[in-house]
Amino acid sequence: MTLSPVPPHGDSLAAIRVSEALPVAIIGGGPVGLAAAAHLLQRGQTPLVLEAGESVGANVAQWRHVRFFSPWKYSVDAASRALLESQGWTMPDPDEYPTGDDLTTRYLLPLAATPQLAPHIRFGARVISVTRRGFDKMKTTGRDEAPFLLTIRLSDGREEAILARAVIDASGTWTAPNPLGASGAPAVGERELGAHIAYGIPDVLGAARERYAGRRVLVAGSGHSAFNTIVDLAELARQVPGTHITWVIRKPAGGQVFGGGDADALPARGALGQRVRELVERDMLRLVAGFKALSLEQTGAGIAVGGEQDGVEVTLPPVDELIVATGFRPDLALLSEVRLALDSATESPVALAPLIDPNLHSCGTVPPHGAIELAHPERDFYIAGMKSYGRAPTFLLLTGYEQVRSIAAALSGDWDAAREVQLVLPETGVCSSSYGAGDSCCGVSTPSDTSSDATTIAPRRTGKPVAIPVHAGGSGSCCG
Repeated sequence: MTLSPVPPHGDSLAAIRVSEALPVAIIGGGPVGLAAAAHLLQRGQTPLVLEAGESVGANVAQWRHVRFFSPWKYSVDAASRALLESQGWTMPDPDEYPTGDDLTTRYLLPLAATPQLAPHIRFGARVISVTRRGFDKMKTTGRDEAPFLLTIRLSDGREEAILARAVIDASGTWTAPNPLGASGAPAVGERELGAHIAYGIPDVLGAARERYAGRRVLVAGSGHSAFNTIVDLAELARQVPGTHITWVIRKPAGGQVFGGGDADALPARGALGQRVRELVERDMLRLVAGFKALSLEQTGAGIAVGGEQDGVEVTLPPVDELIVATGFRPDLALLSEVRLALDSATESPVALAPLIDPNLHSCGTVPPHGAIELAHPERDFYIAGMKSYGRAPTFLLLTGYEQVRSIAAALSGDWDAAREVQLVLPETGVCSSSYGAGDSCCGVSTPSDTSSDATTIAPRRTGKPVAIPVHAGGSGSCCG
């Protein structure tokens, strides 16, 4: 038996007894989950990665056609790179922009296959609940001394219990997209017509081409994920007559509907918005601004979307298919017996929420953070990666790497390292584009000056934005 690290809730010497033989369970085998395992191994700890899919990066595979804005040199975790290079792996061109498929085939799969990491990954193991062994949420006395109990569902439907001394939930948010319904819940009829709705960024010009070619398609969302889809659909419409696009956004027309244009610090991002603006001006698609979707109904003429526009109830012309790009949210069902401290709006850890609230910050004003800001009342439990940001859309892949580096240090008792900032964050926000510099799901974005690769280290909790010089580019919020 050994003492746990000093708890992140303060500087007291309170400690709990946990079994050294138990692993640290990591939920999710994506980039951040594998990085967590690599950092734990680097510190002599035993990780256990539980991946629901049959391969690492199962969620990434769903956006394999998407290209990052940020290059390889800002898409690879340091501890993971060390593992790979010990096996003779060669870093791809640091200035090349990878796609999701590149990230999987050239980075995640080789990383998972390293002899150091491979024995610590279980595939086809979906975590369906996390709790303390023998303690429901209401029981306190002795709780911290009990190991975590994770129930997993295997690919063949059987269930199994696993014990762990700590848990890092890096399962992401990709499987929990926001609905079309403007009230936060699915619009009336949205579930019923789910077969005609795609969430996120479907491969319109590739795998999903036949689904949308020659059809009437409604795209909902005002972010760059929607921009990507609109531009691809416009190209499909050029190739296949009869493909019609309706673009629905909740914000009013004008202002920043099309982004910053020529004034954008990231030229590729500005160019993407300008491309969409041109499509609207050329009547290549119909823009419906200030529309809040409330209902969907299958009619003889197609799917009718009803809602409110400028306080007036309206029904849009019928469509055949819908693409909803309105963001993602965390699935907290498996954590119902864990004592969490989540912000009521963002659904992120309470200490992190004011740092990432999109009503207050862009990506560039989010200070670096780690184990301290990610702590919950449940000792030695952390949510990392995209899921830690809850509903906030500004997550960066490098942020996740820094989170798990800090968490691994904390779980190893090295609180000096856990508190240390080893990451600088970009100033210019996040975005994505499938043109120009590329389409982004997990990169970083910064000013276009690339004269220096120097990293600036700043104290924690300064609240001041810090930046790392990289090529102009950005990131979306789909990697956890």
